[in-house]
Formats: sequence, C-alpha cells, structure tokens
Amino acid sequence: MKVIVEADGGSRGNPGPAGYGAVVLDAATEEVLAERHGGLGIATNNVAEYQGLIAGLQAARELGASDVEVRMDSKLVVEQMSGRWQIKHPALRPLAAEAAALVRELGGATFGWIPRARNSKADALANKAMDAQAGR
Repeated sequence: MKVIVEADGGSRGNPGPAGYGAVVLDAATEEVLAERHGGLGIATNNVAEYQGLIAGLQAARELGASDVEVRMDSKLVVEQMSGRWQIKHPALRPLAAEAAALVRELGGATFGWIPRARNSKADALANKAMDAQAGR
C-alpha cells in the first residue's frame, strides 16, 4: 500500500511547550487514513518535528504501508533524513535513528519538503496538541 505521511511539530518558544502532528494519506486518493498528535512538554521545534515524523511513520507501519512518501515543511528533517545534511545536535541523533529504523521496517521512504501552507493538516494537529497541553 502506498501512503503519504505529512508530519509537523512546533514549539511555542524554542525550547517551549511543544507538540507534534502527523497524518497518513492514501497516495491515490489523498483520503486520510490515520491521524496522530501529542504534546511533548518543553522541547525544541526540531525535536517536535522529529516526533511528528516518528508518529507518522509508526501510523504508516500500523496500516501495513510498503511504499511511503514523507512530506514535511522542516527542511532540516527532510535533508537530514535524506542523508544530505549531517545530524550535529546530540538531542536529534536518537530521534533520527528511531525514524531511520522505522523507514527500514517499512522498506524505505522518500522525503520531500513542502511549504507550510501545504502542510496544514499536520500543522493543525500539532497546534491542537500544544493547545491541549496548555489547557485550551
């Protein structure tokens, strides 16, 4: 099954109250197959972005996906997961390793950058998680 994972994460302050969101779409119809979101307490924006990616890849695995296209508005995560940029920050290395292990389990994935405006579903879920964490 071919799916698209759109993932996002954010923090209100950097670091600050953080959350992530991910949506898995059917690649042919773009029907929403799964949504994930959650609060992270205090974290950086980049940690939240990786957590969104991990949540999306886990959801794709649960659905039995075998062909995954990841779309994110985080240039950093896309470039690091594509192997074009080094992962220098020590807090991101275990998250990238976890995401890479999920990619291997899925049989591979492609990564592409999209503008924030095209990542609105995942962004809305990340904001929902941050709002819930703030008691809103």
